[in-house]
Amino acid sequence: MKLRSALLGAAAVMAMGQVAHADRGSDGDLKLTFPQAVSIMNPYLSNGTKDIYGSSLTLEGLAGIDEQGNLIPKLGAEIPTPENGGISADMTTITWKLLPDLKWSDGSPVTADDAVFTAAYCMDPAGGCAQLSKFDGVKSVEAVDPSTIKITFTGPKPYPYTAFVGALAPLLQKAQFAKCTGAAAPTCTDANSMPIGTGPFKVTAFTVNDTVAFEANPNYRDAAKPAFATAVIKGGGDAESSARAVMETGEFDYAWNTQIPPDSQKSMEAAGKGVFVVAFGTLVERLEMNTTDPSADLPEGERSTSAHPHPILSDIKVRQALSMAIDRSILVDVGYGNGGKPTCNVIPAPDAWASDNTGCIAQDLEGAKKLLDEAGWVPGADGIREKDGKKLHILYQSTVNPVRQDFQALIKDWWTSIGVDVELKAIDPSVFFGGDA
Repeated sequence: MKLRSALLGAAAVMAMGQVAHADRGSDGDLKLTFPQAVSIMNPYLSNGTKDIYGSSLTLEGLAGIDEQGNLIPKLGAEIPTPENGGISADMTTITWKLLPDLKWSDGSPVTADDAVFTAAYCMDPAGGCAQLSKFDGVKSVEAVDPSTIKITFTGPKPYPYTAFVGALAPLLQKAQFAKCTGAAAPTCTDANSMPIGTGPFKVTAFTVNDTVAFEANPNYRDAAKPAFATAVIKGGGDAESSARAVMETGEFDYAWNTQIPPDSQKSMEAAGKGVFVVAFGTLVERLEMNTTDPSADLPEGERSTSAHPHPILSDIKVRQALSMAIDRSILVDVGYGNGGKPTCNVIPAPDAWASDNTGCIAQDLEGAKKLLDEAGWVPGADGIREKDGKKLHILYQSTVNPVRQDFQALIKDWWTSIGVDVELKAIDPSVFFGGDA
């Protein structure tokens, strides 16, 4: 019987049992469920975490990052450093060597030309690449020979491990995506749904916002991996139903991001079919403030752009006040129990990368009110603050998820107490995190 688990945002649900490790595919089938369904298998066209996780089973970069934040080789033979000659003394170039005899899942060879193409694909200004920041400062990418990739930067690059590193910036097969550059990138449905990769699995079927089916890649470089012959990622619904599908019905082996209340976790574990596993990582449950004006009255092409600041949220004092009004410790207790920790950092892990910033942990409602006063927002007759004849009204949107709805209710109460009029909206996760959103 396979080990089943459900991951709680920073934690997981597993089914009890033992897993053998032998030849490729010897452990049979693996069934995974995500509360947010995969909408695209090309990470260059999506920032959705569930899309990145899905595509990472088949697409790989030259290097990855382990749980401690250390760089580890993937398709690269080693990590380039100044000591091994992979990084130039002036820090303007980095040179990668591919592992020998690498193959795409279709059996064709992986070459440096695939990396050159991938860089051009993402850096094309008409392509709308979601990971363009990975190529910041890149002047050129060239194939020195079939197995050597040289990246030249516009100036010294103290940390050059961005392009082709991690699940956000994998190699694409030039032969498959050659006609998908520029404005054509999002139109290549077949390539974006079933990319040919180098990872342990290859895609066999894909239904947008529903299911991705995989089978073991026969050309994967490790003959003993993957342990499973097939894998399926089923998405949609909500976090609680995903957890139940592992913990109570046993339909799935693993559920990711099961953000459900602690009392629900306890009742599900009583069924004895699985366990919740907590594994703190780099994901942070956070509020993102729209600092651009979303008004439909603005001219086409200017709505929600930096040309027009948000009439309320562009003021840093307002944003600080909203943050100070939140009690993060209560949110953790209500939403995650031992599966969460309050943080003030967008990058909370690994420890080597995280600061000891704790300034936001303690709630300060009076301090929040003072900041709003300083920003010119004064309480009206109904208690809602006003400025220049306009109410301090905010739309707070999140996904359909019991924990997030609890958070919305609590945060609305806190914000209302400092004079903010809050409108709540819950959106289906597949839409909220969709690559075309």
